[in-house]
Amino acid sequence: MSQTYQRIALIGLGLIASSIFWSLKRAGHTSHVTGYARSFATRDTARRTGLCDEIFDTAQEAVRDADLVILCVPVGVMGTVAAIIAPALKPGATVSDVGSVKRAVIDAVAPCLPDNVHFVPAHPLAGTEHSGPESGFAGLFDNRWCLLVPEVGTDAGAV
Repeated sequence: MSQTYQRIALIGLGLIASSIFWSLKRAGHTSHVTGYARSFATRDTARRTGLCDEIFDTAQEAVRDADLVILCVPVGVMGTVAAIIAPALKPGATVSDVGSVKRAVIDAVAPCLPDNVHFVPAHPLAGTEHSGPESGFAGLFDNRWCLLVPEVGTDAGAV
């Protein structure tokens, strides 16, 4: 069973996050997509280019009321970011990531999340040599795989 998310939050606004946004819009998904980036310059670029429906100045604001949160930050800070957003996560929300390694991400993120949130680690097998919010494009994931690595016991509806 696939779930439709009404509100999606992208934390980190580089190549992968911006491509997720443009892919959703190209496909006609009507989800409201919020975004956050640590850098003011990146947030400013995102606002200027129309990346995301709404850009917030804090990660907690961006995830508030989100049904799906995708962590698009470097693997080394995933746990820190998860701890920051955890108090603002909506009960029943799904949290995922786009990190290239999974065990380290699972070990860092899972302990930070509330019990009433679903964690579905992921790794999209796509990318380019470019980075930043202006490098994303709707076709990045066309004909590409995305590995989902849920832990045993993860709610099947979240996957």
